[in-house]
Amino acid sequence: MIVDFHTHRHAPATMGLVSIESVDPRQFDPQPGRLYSVGLHPWHTLEPHVEASLQLLARLAAHPQVVAIGETGLDPNRGAALDEQQRIMQRHIAIAEQVGKPLVLHMVRTSQLLLKAMKQSRPSVPWVLHGFRSRPTVAQPLVDAGFYFSIGPRFNAQSLQLILPARLLIETDDSPVPIAQVAALVAQATGLTAAQVAGIATRNALALLRL
Repeated sequence: MIVDFHTHRHAPATMGLVSIESVDPRQFDPQPGRLYSVGLHPWHTLEPHVEASLQLLARLAAHPQVVAIGETGLDPNRGAALDEQQRIMQRHIAIAEQVGKPLVLHMVRTSQLLLKAMKQSRPSVPWVLHGFRSRPTVAQPLVDAGFYFSIGPRFNAQSLQLILPARLLIETDDSPVPIAQVAALVAQATGLTAAQVAGIATRNALALLRL
C-alpha cells in the first residue's frame, strides 16, 4: 500500500493506492471508496462565498469520508490580507479540533505565524504542512514544534534529513508525477529505497488518518 496524502487529481482506483483528495467544501461530492480533505484554500479567501463555505465545512467535517480538514493556511502572495487568512485558518483549526481530524496547511513564507498559531492553539490533532520545500533553517523549528511534512516532487533535500522518519508523508498535490515516483525521488535524496520511503510515509499517514 502507498498513501498519496494530498492530491487535487482523482487517481483511478488501483490495488494498493490510497489518495486523499483535497477539495473545497462546495466541491465535496463523496464517491464510494474515496477519501477527502475538505477546506477553503487561502487563494480563495477573497471570494464572496467565504462565510457560506466555512459554515458548510463545519457541517461536512464529521462525514466519514472526510479524513482531514484543509487545506487552509497563509499565503501573502494570493488571497485576502493575512489577518483575514488567519481568521479563516482559525475557523479551520476549531473545526479540526471539534471532529478530531488532522489539519492540512498551505504555507508560503509564514512559518513564524504558523508556529505562533500552534503555540496559542495547543492542538490535540496533527498539523501537516503540505508541499513542504523550505530550507533547513525553516524546517527545524517546525520539526521541533511537532508539525508533520507532506513532501511532493519538489523539495529541499537537506530538510528531509530533519523530517525523516517520524514526520514524513508524501503527496502529488496538482502534479502529474505518480506517487510512486515521488517516493523514488525522496529515496534518491535520503539514501533510502523507494520501498522504504513509501513504507514510512504510508505508516505515518495511516496512523494520522486512523485508517
